[in-house]
Amino acid sequence: MPKVDLTIPEHLEMRIAQLVEQGEFLNREEAIEDLLSTGLKAYKTSGPMDDDDEAGSGYEDDGMMGHEDEYVF
Repeated sequence: MPKVDLTIPEHLEMRIAQLVEQGEFLNREEAIEDLLSTGLKAYKTSGPMDDDDEAGSGYEDDGMMGHEDEYVF
């Protein structure tokens, strides 16, 4: 897995440490990986779409339950 150096504001570091201390994550690395992944998924469903996305593909993973107008949040 690639390694990334990241500088974040102190208040975010403190919040991540709190989540680890509360048992939400096993360690800091897991917390950062999971939170980043969740943020990217949220951005993907609400932000700009890639040009190479096919219409109608991947709806189950992006919150669709098989109906055109049914979203799950």
